[in-house]
Amino acid sequence: MEGHMLFAWMLMCLLLRPSTAQNSPPEGVLNCCEGDVLFLVDSSGSVSSYEHSRMLAFLSELISPFSLGEDQVRVGLLQVGTKPRLEFGFDKYSTQSGLQAALKTIKPLRGDTNTVEALKMVKEWVLRPGKAGGARENLPRVLVWLTDGVKPGDVTGPMAQLRDDGVAVLVVSTGHGNYQVLRQVVSPPVEDHLHFVDIDDMSIITKEFRDAIIEIIRAERIHVRDVSTSSATLQWRPVLSGLTGHYEILFKELRRGVGGVETSRPDVFTGGPPYQRLTQTADSSTARLTGLKPDTNYIAILRPESNEQAFNDLHVTFRTRPEVLSPAVVTVSEPGQSSVRVSWGPLQPGMVESYSVEYSALPTGKVHYVQLSRSQNSTLLRNLQPDTTYLVTVTARHASGKEKAMSVKVCTQEVTPALADLQLTTVGSDSVEVEWNGGTSGLRGYWLTWEGQQSSAPGQRSSLYLPPDSLSTRLTHLPPSARVCVSPIYRTARGEGLCCTAQFHSDALVYGYQS
Repeated sequence: MEGHMLFAWMLMCLLLRPSTAQNSPPEGVLNCCEGDVLFLVDSSGSVSSYEHSRMLAFLSELISPFSLGEDQVRVGLLQVGTKPRLEFGFDKYSTQSGLQAALKTIKPLRGDTNTVEALKMVKEWVLRPGKAGGARENLPRVLVWLTDGVKPGDVTGPMAQLRDDGVAVLVVSTGHGNYQVLRQVVSPPVEDHLHFVDIDDMSIITKEFRDAIIEIIRAERIHVRDVSTSSATLQWRPVLSGLTGHYEILFKELRRGVGGVETSRPDVFTGGPPYQRLTQTADSSTARLTGLKPDTNYIAILRPESNEQAFNDLHVTFRTRPEVLSPAVVTVSEPGQSSVRVSWGPLQPGMVESYSVEYSALPTGKVHYVQLSRSQNSTLLRNLQPDTTYLVTVTARHASGKEKAMSVKVCTQEVTPALADLQLTTVGSDSVEVEWNGGTSGLRGYWLTWEGQQSSAPGQRSSLYLPPDSLSTRLTHLPPSARVCVSPIYRTARGEGLCCTAQFHSDALVYGYQS
């Protein structure tokens, strides 16, 4: 009997003894990493309180193993609602206890899913190095977006800007989000950085998702920056400082694995074109990769070589920018009655041999042609018809043999009268105030003439020149029933004018008519 009681007491002690195995961090996580991780959490009206709490519980478990601090991992959290809110920045918590306590107090925002506005905050402040409280210089930056996938807005462009700026984007969707959109949003490889999971099953992806983050922010991680259509810069934390040795860099197009799925695993980095290789000295921390193809996924491997110490290979994947061929944009400026300026860009003198501009009046006008040098990005089209629509096509002939053209419609301005509404107002018995409306481009001035029409003063004609900014004058000592005319003066000729007759006997207003 005593033996049974002793056994029961020992069993109860074992059951009540606190377990340390479940709370211990996964092996190799503590002190493994250095970087800034921002969690973008959807807490709009489409996310229930229960779903919101499950998301925060997932984050709590996901980040609990990491060491926090200035030389370790830093965490920030931004909630998405009608007015997105930064719950805490990177410099807020340096201990797990403080961070975990903060996660338990966060309440959902509700309202609209204003993800686009939240991404503006992310780009302009939170993940921008050098900003107070923002991300650190020359360290990995990670954006983890937790969303239910309901109406996220037009996020493709803002997310692409973040990726181009070196931010790694990962996504967990708990709803039925658009796979094609989210696939474009995340950084490659897609299979590691994009997860769809039920809200009650988020724990099943915790380890795999954490491993993906660790792969990005591991302390000796290699980074990619200054990515263009044909080149990229690798940057890494030096591990050979003070040692003899060198770095070997290998890079090639990212191969496709089974079923055409992209992969970044170095152990399957075989087949296809041969490696391109570079060698850098032990004190180096950057290397420029050139000769790359536009809009293509690449994998690069950094291999520290030293006889004094063994190091693991580092690898990173990236995608080059899509090729932008000129002309990518055509604009119109300085429209006039007979001319218009056409401009285009970007200017690519290293890629373009020449430009040509074709234009014709719609619908069936004669085609005119202008040949321009590769260093010119605008031209003024002259001798056009007023108030006419033209089709203008700018074509670039590239050194590669390709041609790219872009067309726009332009409209010339209509012809406006140089003067109108001529009015004479009698002042006394022999004077009139002459007024008119006018003014147009290219006008050199106005020519006034007046003469008597009665037999008492036949053939008495006088004239007066006025500058183009004059719209009135007073004429005195006019003969009875004097006829006053105003004509516009152009560079090459005098235009058609308006005339009025002054009647002094009635003191009435006399309005002009065109003769």
